[in-house]
Amino acid sequence: MLGWVITCHDEHAQKMADKLAVRFGPLVQCQVVNYWRGLSGNMLSRMMCDAQHQVDRGDGVIFLTDVAGAAPYRAAALLSHKHDNCEVIYGVSYPLLESLYPLREMTDSVGFRNTIVARGAPDVGSLWHQQQKNPPFVLHPPL
Repeated sequence: MLGWVITCHDEHAQKMADKLAVRFGPLVQCQVVNYWRGLSGNMLSRMMCDAQHQVDRGDGVIFLTDVAGAAPYRAAALLSHKHDNCEVIYGVSYPLLESLYPLREMTDSVGFRNTIVARGAPDVGSLWHQQQKNPPFVLHPPL
């Protein structure tokens, strides 16, 4: 099963997780990281790293964030590069998470990423999709 780390500004992540728990029961392999104004980037990264390790059972982790480019998204992006089967999604909403919650047990991280982006478009995207539009800079040695 894919692990989920729901991370948004203020209490939005917790509210989504609470609604999911009402609908599906206790959320297995799911952690919430609320990003409050004034929280340092270092503390946010540590909290997200802890959450990632708590939900990862080897099948992959999906970071579900609210805003592309914001602090939770950036912290998730940095963590995702250090682990296999890790995806960063932005623009999530409760209705979208509710509709895709059962998919966690049926697909891998790439399949989940593609499905959530397709269903949530144009408001939902992923780090991977952004990187396909703007590939990372590669420094080639001089000839």
